Amino acid sequence: MNKIGIYYAYWTHDWDADFHPFIDKVAELGFDVLEVNGGTIAHMTSEERQSLKAHADDKGIILSHCIGLPPQYDIASEDEIVRKNGIAFLQKMAEAIGEMGGGNLSGIIYSCWPATMPEGEMDKRPYFERSVASMKKAIKVAEGNNVFFNMEVVNRFEQFLLNTCAEALAYVEAVASPNARILLDTFHMNIEEDFIGEAIQKAGDKLGHLHIGENNRMPPGYGHIPWTEVGAALRKINYQGHVVMEPFLIPGGEVGRDIKVFRDMSVGLELDGEARKALMFIRGLLK
Repeated sequence: MNKIGIYYAYWTHDWDADFHPFIDKVAELGFDVLEVNGGTIAHMTSEERQSLKAHADDKGIILSHCIGLPPQYDIASEDEIVRKNGIAFLQKMAEAIGEMGGGNLSGIIYSCWPATMPEGEMDKRPYFERSVASMKKAIKVAEGNNVFFNMEVVNRFEQFLLNTCAEALAYVEAVASPNARILLDTFHMNIEEDFIGEAIQKAGDKLGHLHIGENNRMPPGYGHIPWTEVGAALRKINYQGHVVMEPFLIPGGEVGRDIKVFRDMSVGLELDGEARKALMFIRGLLK
């Protein structure tokens, strides 16, 4: 049975947060995994990281980590200094996660978020090649710390480098590390893939992490994602990784701004109750 989690920012307005209350919350709601901001983890002291890990262990919660690299850490940048800073930041996060026992670092870690192609450019190859060269350096530290880098495939309106599972497969094959894997997300697949189930099957054993959410960023069950197709595809590839829901309902703050939540989608809903309901829905789907 897959471990099922939720992203802390479902409840927050800002990306930086104290994760301790969310460990208690998700444990009480019945989740297995809490996904947190990898950058925040990297900037903690060793004592703070050990305290967080001990709290999670005490509550039976697995921590996973996610980030969209800011522009100053873009490992696909034309600027060599920016690329070097990005490699160092990825290595710092890998070491921090390794200090807590290892695990997943997922997200837009192959470039920056959000980003669009510079005006007048149409060729992604130079960005792809610079990113792969940078990732090959960064991922060595991940390999030494039992950390897996999952490259998140996102829609064209948020990033331009990896928009489909096929592009992500080419990327991880070029990186050629056992610690380089793919993160697929139902919200993004709904925009970019012809068939969601086929994309999951195409990822196969390279699928290291899965984000789930509806086409409208609501919790599973409030949209038109073909969940039966998703569940069947995951069983077909014998997916054993985490399934982390990533709904965003609340406008305001950094999170609402960056995710483009321009209306309050939580009206009439109770966030904790909706999270518990979505958890039961997904548990039933993945049986």
